[in-house]
Amino acid sequence: MRFFDFVSIRLTLCLVAGIILGFYLEIAPLAPFYAILGLLPLLYWSNIKQARKGVPYFELTTILLTFLLGVFIVNLSQSKHLDHHYAQTDLKTQKMWEIKVREVLKPNPFSQRYVVEVLSLEKKHASGKILLNIPTDSTSKKLKVDDELFLFAKVENINPPLNPHQFDYKDFLKKQGVYHQIRIKATQLLPKENPSSTLMGMASNFREDIISGLQQENFGTEELAVIQALLLGQRDDISESTYNNYKDAGAIHILAVSGLHVGILLLLFQFLLTPLERLPKGKALKLVCVVLMLWGYAFIAGLSPSIVRAVTMFTFVAYAMYLNRPTNSFNIVALSMFFILLVKPLFLFQVGFQMSYAAVLAIVWIYPKLQRFWFPDNLLIRKTWQLLSVSIAAQLGVLPISLYYFHQFPALFFVSNLLIIPFLGIILGMGILVIVLSQGSILPGFLVKIYNIIIKTMNSIISWVARQEGFVIRDIPFDSVQLFVGYISLIALVVFLSKPKKKNTLVFLASIIIFQSWTIWKQFHQKQKETLILAHQNRNTLLLHQTGNVMNVYETDSIISNRIINDFSVAENVTSISHDQLQHSFDINSRNFYIMDSLAIYPQKKQVDFLLLTQSPKINLERLIDSIHPKTILADGSNYKSYISRWKQTCHKKEIPFHNTGEKGFYVFDLD
Repeated sequence: MRFFDFVSIRLTLCLVAGIILGFYLEIAPLAPFYAILGLLPLLYWSNIKQARKGVPYFELTTILLTFLLGVFIVNLSQSKHLDHHYAQTDLKTQKMWEIKVREVLKPNPFSQRYVVEVLSLEKKHASGKILLNIPTDSTSKKLKVDDELFLFAKVENINPPLNPHQFDYKDFLKKQGVYHQIRIKATQLLPKENPSSTLMGMASNFREDIISGLQQENFGTEELAVIQALLLGQRDDISESTYNNYKDAGAIHILAVSGLHVGILLLLFQFLLTPLERLPKGKALKLVCVVLMLWGYAFIAGLSPSIVRAVTMFTFVAYAMYLNRPTNSFNIVALSMFFILLVKPLFLFQVGFQMSYAAVLAIVWIYPKLQRFWFPDNLLIRKTWQLLSVSIAAQLGVLPISLYYFHQFPALFFVSNLLIIPFLGIILGMGILVIVLSQGSILPGFLVKIYNIIIKTMNSIISWVARQEGFVIRDIPFDSVQLFVGYISLIALVVFLSKPKKKNTLVFLASIIIFQSWTIWKQFHQKQKETLILAHQNRNTLLLHQTGNVMNVYETDSIISNRIINDFSVAENVTSISHDQLQHSFDINSRNFYIMDSLAIYPQKKQVDFLLLTQSPKINLERLIDSIHPKTILADGSNYKSYISRWKQTCHKKEIPFHNTGEKGFYVFDLD
């Protein structure tokens, strides 16, 4: 393809490959650093001696250097291999920590959560990031970005998911350079007086001041929550029903301050500052003003990762518009991606980054092709087709990623986009005006009412689209292989439709055959599969017995286990689910299972393969073991922790395998 001719695109792909390999291989940063130093003289020599024809030594050396640079920066950003990282010390005991709050995460019903940077450990310089968990307390003051604290605590490992196909929060934090957590009460924190300020902290605090000012105005509760998300990227106050409406309508991107918002603001600022072009060197002045206004907006939005990514990318776009050259759009996107990853390589593993660039790349590639396919003469129809083309291109770009992460597809995405996007520039422009007037305490009441009505109307439109349940396709199983092959098929389809040649046709058909073959193989493999899993859930016992596409669920409480069952059934492509009450004893494939609950009824059989203890039975486990001789003993989340601890000691004494789902997660029974 023609866009591979640009050096920036090739280098960006090499950098991405290096970041991925370096992250998963966890190579110490010194190794690629010394390799880079060793290759620099070779790069200089190859540049001088490079012949017009023959082996391109300079290009190959540059590619290798960029690849090694990716390996180096991703491991440097994780920094756990460095001597001063806290992970290089003994973490088994409580220590004195000095930390600085870097990011305030969305709280859950039980705790306030923060990403903190380690400043010192036992009064010695240290580095690294930790997840700080503070139990929710209405009397305690919430921490802010840049707060510095002293605490005496012991770090804990972040637990992997306790159930199959559950969201892996440990892996999510690992991809942000966070490996441990500290649980501590607010009363055990000692704030440091006059902590140092950072640009990120000032932006976050300024955003909180703006939110406080808006809360004093006469906005509706739901409208204010959407305003905060739409303009400032603060989504903590959005109700679950409103969030689900935007998600089901295919308009969730409206609530995330990202490339869409910044792109619209760029066009708006370009239009408003057009008179500056009449001045001497007016175009350069206009460029500086536009870039400053974009970064000013990023500042009031809290300098969140998504807004920083978007503003960085559109800063390059603004410069390209200033040059007014036929610069390839892929070149601009690649340059912005290269510089962002050079500074923040772990952004590559964030879903927002992946979806943002997938959408932008799809728009700059597919949108022009759709315009060449049909260019209506009627102005209204042409503008509608342009909006529809952008929506289709963006949706195609993020489709495989969306199916992989979220397992649903809103078929009416184009309706919500056609109804909202044309007016989003007015909504954003008026929103910025509302913020400025609110900060000056001169916001007139009529403007509050007008803006409240606009946001309420937008919410109503989104709610109407979301209620069309028949057009929301849910629970679509989609794995990593289908993600990879899906993108190959999508690219092959666009190339084939653009140039329907024999070669392109064969590539497209081959990709479809590979995709279908993988799907058929999965279905065949699944029909031969039989699995029995003990899941973990507090105050409940949950057994999942899967045979092919059919699953029998054995549980004590069917109300609280829906999420676990749904996640498992989607990932395993289960089409039929039946619910049954737990029985004390049953056999599967000549394996005997016995479940002992709070009644503590002893089994009639004297030989049991698996003994499951539930509902905290009051038993003498040592005597029970001598009576029925179980091969494996399990305890789920329905038991008291003190009972589990005692049972674990008994099993260790009797040399019998013991599995606690609260500690080790779900258990897969061996049915062979």
